Amino acid sequence: MIKGINAWCFPEDWGVETLFKTTKELGFRGIELNVEEKEGSIFTLDTNGEEVRRVTETASKFGVDIFSISTAMLWKYPLTSENRETRQKGIEIVEKMLEIASQCGAETVLVVPGLVTEEVPYNAAYKRAVEAIKKLSESAEKKKITIGIENVWNKFLLSPMEMRGFIEDIDSPFVGVYLDIGNLVHSGYPEQWIHMLSDKLANVHIKDFKGTVGNIDGFVPLLAGDIDWMNVAETLKTNGYSGYIAPEIPPHPHHPEVLLKATSEIMDHFFQFD
Repeated sequence: MIKGINAWCFPEDWGVETLFKTTKELGFRGIELNVEEKEGSIFTLDTNGEEVRRVTETASKFGVDIFSISTAMLWKYPLTSENRETRQKGIEIVEKMLEIASQCGAETVLVVPGLVTEEVPYNAAYKRAVEAIKKLSESAEKKKITIGIENVWNKFLLSPMEMRGFIEDIDSPFVGVYLDIGNLVHSGYPEQWIHMLSDKLANVHIKDFKGTVGNIDGFVPLLAGDIDWMNVAETLKTNGYSGYIAPEIPPHPHHPEVLLKATSEIMDHFFQFD
């Protein structure tokens, strides 16, 4: 397994050099960067190849790999929207992520496959998501980049069986599962998801969850929640997982360095990293 981290774990106002320098100092081999709408973000939809090159060169200077590209924009522009233009915008966002990933050497892009809502029933969401991801898988295959479908709180793909069926319906070697351990524990068990999806795993996100809270405020730093991380680590190991493990935990508002250091040390305690 490989030790990584998502850039959302760092304060927004940290520059690129500080971001990569700290990543290296804390022992993370790779970082997941995010495409955002906000001006001043590392990557946006307006990012050009020269900008990607500069960021990639800075990462290389500090010996950090960019292993994945993520985004939160697919919540605003879901691939399952009732609105055709919104769905097309979502597709264009993923295409941009694939382009950036290809330019910076990332092997994965994280994709939220869609949302089930009052206006979008499950069967419609499923059909639209499969159609969109099948189309995007053609670009992914050309670029040799894996689309990682993340399990999130979207009322969609709620079990490992549903997730596996979805991946099999797309039927592409360049579409897998981006498993988020923290996201699944409110309704499932990590070891079951890992075991049933072991041959489909692209990357793994980690954060903890406190069941007594039971809502979005229940997401907490590692060891502040209820997840048995030794069991998670052992299950990943016994199922042959060898990809990235990356926390996705917001920075502490006053002491981000302390939380980052603690996260790194906790990961080292439980996971056997290469």
